Formats: sequence, structure tokens, C-alpha cells
Amino acid sequence: MELSVIIVNYNVKHFLEQCLHSVLKASKNISTEIFVVDNNSVDGSVQLIPEKFPEVEFIVNKKNLGFSKANNQAIKKAKGKYILLLNPDTVVEEDTFEKVIEFMDFHADAGGLGVKMIDGKGNFLPESKRGLPTPWVAFYKMFGLSGLFPKSKKFGKYHLSFLDENKIHEVDVLAGAFMVLRKTVLDKIGLLDETFFMYGEDIDLSYRITKAGFKNYYFPKTTIIHYKGESTKKGSLNYVKVFYNAMNIFARKHFSGGKADIFSLFIHFAIYFRAFISITGRIFNKIYTPLFDVVFIYTGFLFLTPFWENFKFEPGHYPPEFLRFVVPIYIIFWILGILFSGGYKKPINLLKITRGLIWGSVAILLVYSLVDIQFRFSRALILLGSLWAVTVLIFYRLVFHWLKFKGFRLDIKKTKKIAIVGHSSEAARIQKLLEQTPIRSEIAGFVAIDKTDRGQNYIGQLSQLKEILSINRIDEVVFCAENISSAEIIKSMLDLTQLNVDYKIAPPESISIIGSNSIHTAGDLYVLNLNTISKTSNKRKKRIFDIVFSLAIFVLSPVIIWFFKKKSSFVGNIFKTLGGKKTWVGYTSVSETNKMLPELKPGVLNPGDMFLDLKLDAEKEKQLNVLYAKDYSILTDAEIVLKGWKNLDRQK
Repeated sequence: MELSVIIVNYNVKHFLEQCLHSVLKASKNISTEIFVVDNNSVDGSVQLIPEKFPEVEFIVNKKNLGFSKANNQAIKKAKGKYILLLNPDTVVEEDTFEKVIEFMDFHADAGGLGVKMIDGKGNFLPESKRGLPTPWVAFYKMFGLSGLFPKSKKFGKYHLSFLDENKIHEVDVLAGAFMVLRKTVLDKIGLLDETFFMYGEDIDLSYRITKAGFKNYYFPKTTIIHYKGESTKKGSLNYVKVFYNAMNIFARKHFSGGKADIFSLFIHFAIYFRAFISITGRIFNKIYTPLFDVVFIYTGFLFLTPFWENFKFEPGHYPPEFLRFVVPIYIIFWILGILFSGGYKKPINLLKITRGLIWGSVAILLVYSLVDIQFRFSRALILLGSLWAVTVLIFYRLVFHWLKFKGFRLDIKKTKKIAIVGHSSEAARIQKLLEQTPIRSEIAGFVAIDKTDRGQNYIGQLSQLKEILSINRIDEVVFCAENISSAEIIKSMLDLTQLNVDYKIAPPESISIIGSNSIHTAGDLYVLNLNTISKTSNKRKKRIFDIVFSLAIFVLSPVIIWFFKKKSSFVGNIFKTLGGKKTWVGYTSVSETNKMLPELKPGVLNPGDMFLDLKLDAEKEKQLNVLYAKDYSILTDAEIVLKGWKNLDRQK
């Protein structure tokens, strides 16, 4: 066995599906075994693998064991000469495995290897090559010096940014997203350190490889897409804590004496510093728009008040307390009105802002009518202030949106102009899929793979893609992975990086279209807008229906119990459903199919009870289960109960 591919999955089902399609293509000319270790996902990943990828050796954990333990589970079973640790949010080229194995075979000193990685827009990911995070290297990274001086050999060591990204180099650290390891080296140095739950284990393993006398190589002769789909966000406090604590574990393990103490000091300082920055940033992000609103509205009153005095009365008519105390109270009402109207949610909705200001004005006028006459200064100024607030708040938001200021994006549902690259039949399938997703899209046309496929809606071929995007002003390109190779997709993305275009990939026979706009996003995903029963909201609705219906028939039971032959079963079903052991509507008895569907409690009734006058075979029952699971409605449960009420005493 040449290669053992190990993928640890945690709630990234659609990314995993696309990743496995690319891995299978890359394995055609290599003796390969593929392991997927699932860390207790709840997104349907467990059902996906046996159904679509039966050739994959699947390890299912009942809890999240972390990255290191999960990988070690598969490594212990692996038979390959080389081990590849691969993230599920990646796409590899068809010849990636052949190239890396050939390189490792010709470089006996190579203990590990990493490749060139790009994000979903074709941008190079700097973590493709990294240096050892010594105390000073970590210091330069934490305080931004590595970003200010990327070409400096002193300051740029964290991402080795002074090295050419297109040339082979020896590096200190390999990225855990794609890490080829020589099995004999692992046997010598040991497996991943399970002290690291998430983050840091790749640094630790890379360091142990070099300490054992082997080399780590950065190999850019093949490129992979890495969507950065991990669930922990880099701006979160949890990420800061987990990542820097992992660095602290690494320091204590590998650095001795004062060096470890200095590094630990840096780490603890970094945790508090980054936490402070994160908390401050979050608070600022919450309050800067209301602060702008306060300043703009109050500034307006500084001009409106003397204007109205001169127009209606005389200078000095309003006491100084009006601007000092009364106007701020007005502003508080308007700000609260916008807040409760949802006007401060992102993206910005101008209608909600207007509605909030109207609510605030109504509240001010109501209070105005109730207070003592000495505090009633002017209804006219309230109305003028309201008009000013509506005008200025909407105007400056429009200006800031036009200037593309961060945090001022308007809630404008722009229609995306999309080009689909693939053979006409598959492109047509993807077009239908896009039409069923929530996005607003306009299909500009199909881009053929070659000259032989000029089907309906043809606007050009792949070799003309740059011109097609420019002339047709395309916002997004969707590649059909069934027709076009991963290598061609990646090449196109690299060639067109300078264009402001989004890229997505549609895996074959899938209802998902996957992409990522930048290193900071977890990936943009289009899927059919199915109202699946696995949604949290639908689970809640179903449970509410069970409880309400159970209570209703319990109250009526003295009367309706006489309609049932199995009276004890009827009463038992009520209490079992109230207790959560049963549900009133579940699946039919096709057990093999049910294993692939979202889990439900045993049902008293099932979708087949809607067709009591028909004899349903196993295939029909299977279809009913799938339809019920993928498009749930509480009304469906009600209809099934009404039509099958005679079976409410059914035992199951």
C-alpha cells in the first residue's frame, strides 16, 4: 500500500463530500486506502459516507476526541508507506498524490511534506510554509512585525514569507491541512501528541521530525484548495485561548529552562492582549453605529434649535437645559426605537431604521403629552428633529455603503450574474439547483470545456474564460466537477486571481455548491433550500406538536378512549410521547433506509397512515420516509394524525 489518506471530519458534510470526490480521482493510479474519522458530527455526515462512499473506511466516534486522537485512531490501522493527514475542507488535484509520492521516494531524508495551498478565490495561503514559533518569532507575529516586513529574514520567519512560494524549500513546520508523513518516521518518533486537542499538533509533529534528523519540505509543484472551513473562528475568544494554550504546551514540551519561561510569558501576555483586543473590538463593533447616530442627530439640533427660535420666537427662547438634557433624552428614545426595530443588525436595513425612528418619535410625543407643561418645549422641534434624524441617518449610511466602509453594507439583495463551466447537461442540472437555492441569480450562460460541446446557452469555452468574465461582467463562476478536473479548476483560479470574481465548485451528483470568498470565511455554501426535519427549529416544532396534541387528547380521553380497542396502549402512547420516548409521527418500518435519515423517536403513526386505503410496498414506504424527512411541516404531522387517528393505540 503506497498511501493512506486520513480525513478527520466535524460537521462539514458538504465540504467532506467534495473533498472525497477529489481524493478518489487522485487515487486512481496510486495504491490508496482512505479513512474518514468522524468526531460526533450532527450534520448528516454519518449518513453520507456509507451511502455515497462505501469504499472509505469509516470510523465513527461518539464524542469529539479532537484532531490528534482522531488521526491516531486511523494511523494505527493504516498500511500505507506514506500517511496523508488531510482536512475535509480541501480539494486536491488529480496528480497531487503521484507528485508528492514521487518526491518523497526520491528524497529519503524527507520525513514530511506540505504543498502550496490557495483559498477559494485563488489567493496563496501563507500557512503553506511556516517557521518554528520560537519566542522571538512568536513575538514578531503577535505584534504585527511579520506583516509589516514580510520579506525580512528576521521578522518574516513565522510564515517564511521571504521564501519564494513557487519554489521547493526546506521548512520547519508543515500545515495540518495537508501533511504527508513517512510511516517509518512516525514509527520512530511516535504519533500525534494527544495533549493537543486542536491546533499546535502539526507544529509539534513537524518539530519532532526535524529533531529525529529528517527534513520537512514545502512542495509547490502541486496546489490544493483549502476553504478554511474549521468551526472555530479566528476572531473568537475561544480560538485565542485554544491556539495560544497549544503554543504554551509546545513551549513547555520542547523548550528548556528560561527559554520556555520567556515563551510562556509571551503566550500569557498574548492571550490577555488578544482577548482585550477581541472584547474591545466586539464592543466597538456594537456601539460605533449608534455613536455616529447620536453625533449626527445632536449636531442637527445645534442648528435646528436656533433656526426655529429665530423663525418662530426670538433668540434665547429655549433654555440651555433643552440642549443639555432634553435633546439627549429625545436621542435615547430614537436610538432605542432603532434598536428594537432591528435597525442595528447587519447588513443594514433602511426600512427598519425608518420604522425605529417613527417608533421613537411616537414614544417621545406620548411622554411629551404626559409631562408637566414646564417640560414641554416644542412639538415642532420634535417633528423637525425626527425628519432630520430620518434624513441624515439614511443619507450617511448610503454614503458609507457607497464608499464601502466596513459595517455599513446595506441589505440589498443583488442579483448575481453567474457563468457555469461544464458540459451542457451537467450545467443545466446546476442551473436548476441554483434556481432552487435562496440566492438571487442570473445565469449568463454555459462555458464549454472544449470546442465539441456547444450546447444551449453556450457563451464560450474554457480557454476564453478571462474574456468571458470581463465582457459579460460575471460575478461568480461555478465549475462542474463532474466535467472539469480539479487541476483545471485550480489553474483557472490561479490565472484569474486578479479579477474580482467568486468561484464555486459543484460536486457530481450532489445538491451542494461550495466556495469561499476569502481566508477569513468558513466557506460559502449553496444547498437546496430543503426544510429538513433535522433543523433545530423543526425539531422544536415537532416536539411542541407532540406535547400539545398529547395534552389535548389526554383532556378528551374520557370520551375518545372508547373508540380504541387497545385502551391501555392509547393511554401509554400519550404518556410515552409526553415523556419524549415516542413521537406521534415517525418513519415507516423500512429499517435500512431509516438509518440514512435524520434520527427520530419511534412513531405511533407514520407517513403511510395518509394512505390507509393503499397497499404500500417497501419502495413506496422508503420514498414516503425521504419526503417526510426532507420537507417537514407541522401541518403534515397534523394531516397524518387526522387521517390515521384510528391507529393512535398502535403499539411499536
